[in-house]
Amino acid sequence: MRIGVDGRAFASPAGGVRRYVTELYAAIRALDPSVEIVAVGADERTDLPAGVVRRGATSFPTNLGWMGASLPLAVRGAALDVFHAPAYQAPLWGVRPLALTIHDVSYARHPEWHPYKNDPFRRAFYRRSARTADWIVTDSAFSRSEIAAAYQIPASRISVVPLAASPRFTPGPFDPAALPSAVRHPYALHVGDLHARRNLAAALAAVLAVRRLGVQLTFVCAGVDRGIAAALRGDATRATDPDALVLTGSLDDHALVNLYRGAAMLLYPSRYEGFGLPVLEAMQCGTPVISARAASMPEIMGETGVLVDPLDVDGWSRAIVEILEDGIRRTALSEAGLRRAAEFSWTRTARETLAVFQHLLHASTSSTPPTSSTPPTPNSTRTAL
Repeated sequence: MRIGVDGRAFASPAGGVRRYVTELYAAIRALDPSVEIVAVGADERTDLPAGVVRRGATSFPTNLGWMGASLPLAVRGAALDVFHAPAYQAPLWGVRPLALTIHDVSYARHPEWHPYKNDPFRRAFYRRSARTADWIVTDSAFSRSEIAAAYQIPASRISVVPLAASPRFTPGPFDPAALPSAVRHPYALHVGDLHARRNLAAALAAVLAVRRLGVQLTFVCAGVDRGIAAALRGDATRATDPDALVLTGSLDDHALVNLYRGAAMLLYPSRYEGFGLPVLEAMQCGTPVISARAASMPEIMGETGVLVDPLDVDGWSRAIVEILEDGIRRTALSEAGLRRAAEFSWTRTARETLAVFQHLLHASTSSTPPTSSTPPTPNSTRTAL
């Protein structure tokens, strides 16, 4: 099978998209080296997984030019069996069969969290991509139901393929000397860009309440500011406790692994996530997790962490104190998280994604549209796109 993928995703400014395509296609190549993968439009400066080849594309200005001209023209003559659009948006014409990955639809379900100038246009473009794709892949059953509701697409045409944490996230020795300079132990950690939907003000309020009890716990947030950092700092300052909050900005995986290993717990109060990969990364490092009882998080965590109503600040405070003071409980959560995290792997993600691609390939050769949400076992049938 010869798979085309939007090569820009390997250099996406969105870290989650970069991780998704890099881990997925490295795992696909490891699972089946006979699969050919073509990164359409990836430039020479972009790092690609071993075995993934580049195919050049004329770069038209703007994202619309890319989806309306660059990709469709670059795909012509590439003899692809399936094309994968890995991040919400799909080519406007001429690319079939087409699988589209949608990680979540917070922009459609909660546009108030996306107050950007061009957001209405983006939502319209994403909607069109979803409704014209031959098949949709998403990360959780929660997202499948949200996509179906947002775009009036039958859930039977959406496959749930869970993500996984990178194998580099493991338990191991913690190096206090390697922490970012402002971080002090003990600390509660949040990993992920600072969005309004992440509900970090509630977690900070809980940490401030715990500190007023005499517990010297710092709230460390590792991620790019998407517009709420100043408000968080203001909350800490108004509480006359600015040292309660440390914002590190974006960190590489080596630094993140060390942060996870040294954290007393991960706080993940987000009100909306398609998957919540930091929850899985923390569990895979043996770090206890307190998460919001919302969106996909209960689905990902199972019975392995503490779930709290996202807006219940008192509930967050109690959960934090329990983990800090109860060593037996903390160890049990760590061990349960490790067992749960072992159920996810990029090999599994690759296998189930390949099954979707084979399903589309089979349907394109049999002239029968796909109708099942569980694609059949991959086969060896091949045709040119």
